[in-house]
Amino acid sequence: MGLRWSESLFRCVWEANRGNPVCENATLAFGTNGNLVLAHANGKVAWQTNTANKGVVGFKLLPNGNMVLHNSKGKCIWQSFDYPTNTLLVGQSLRAGVVSKLVSRASKKENKDGPYSLVMEPKGLALYYKSSNYPKPQLYFSFSQRIPIQMNSLILVTLNSAPETDEGHAYDLTLEYQEANSSSSETFFLGRPKYNSTSTLLGLGIDGNVKLYTYNDKVDTGAWEVTFSLFDRDNSIWETECQLPERCGTFGLCEDSQCVACPSSKGLLGWGKSCALEKLTSCDAKSFRYYKVEGIDHFSSKYTSGAAVKQNDCAKKCTSDSKCLGYFFKQDTSGYYDLKTLTKVANSTHVGYIKTHNH
Repeated sequence: MGLRWSESLFRCVWEANRGNPVCENATLAFGTNGNLVLAHANGKVAWQTNTANKGVVGFKLLPNGNMVLHNSKGKCIWQSFDYPTNTLLVGQSLRAGVVSKLVSRASKKENKDGPYSLVMEPKGLALYYKSSNYPKPQLYFSFSQRIPIQMNSLILVTLNSAPETDEGHAYDLTLEYQEANSSSSETFFLGRPKYNSTSTLLGLGIDGNVKLYTYNDKVDTGAWEVTFSLFDRDNSIWETECQLPERCGTFGLCEDSQCVACPSSKGLLGWGKSCALEKLTSCDAKSFRYYKVEGIDHFSSKYTSGAAVKQNDCAKKCTSDSKCLGYFFKQDTSGYYDLKTLTKVANSTHVGYIKTHNH
């Protein structure tokens, strides 16, 4: 998304062929049969719209950023808005039964799915982190637990921008929730820029954060402004950056959005990017022990309930599982295959037990 006089401010809002990038001499061809095809230089298809012989006669890039293939009567046959990757534009939706989630990009250079997803569920939106060490995605934020909107069969979530008043001095940025078998909808307020905010995108970043970026055509530099951030250093309404699973890399203790320590069997040491868990060389229970860290929470603890078992039982379960790296205890207890960022909390009864070598 960008304007001709601000090419340096372009923003990527959609990837047709994520995970299958093309190289030099690739082609994008609109066939006489109405199919739009992206092919590698050798002719192998990287991506296509699968609209052959469906009456498509042309395609347009609309002012809202939607790419549409249409028939002779102007009816939309295919649109990019139905296939979001990591971004929603104003007027674009997540839909049950179609594409109900956004998936982060792996990195700025890697054209493949990353570990984070924003998922539309029957009760609301939720954020998940997918670890290579554990097959089940881990919940790290749930909108349904933080906003008063109550849903049981959510089927549509749309990003909207509308002037607050007839004068249009400010625009409300909202998420509109639509429930099945209901003509009414619920609106969730995100922000209110004091200028036309129809050029806004909601992006799921490579760090797992959800932000709104709004283009302000009244300024020459820094025209893309962050108008909403779910995880923010100075935001007490939502979450601090400590709730982001990889805020402190592969391992670390976070407080007030800062990585403050590296928990170790020798105590809390200074954090650095090299901070990591000790590698266990044996699965034998006699070869390792646990060290205790008080006043901490795992990123998934806040929005999920634990196994609700006694501490000793959870310790035995983690000990018998070679992939389990440690467990956390409060009123509920759970073992974890990935520790990543641990959050410092005021309650000293929130305790973590982390595996280490039994020297």
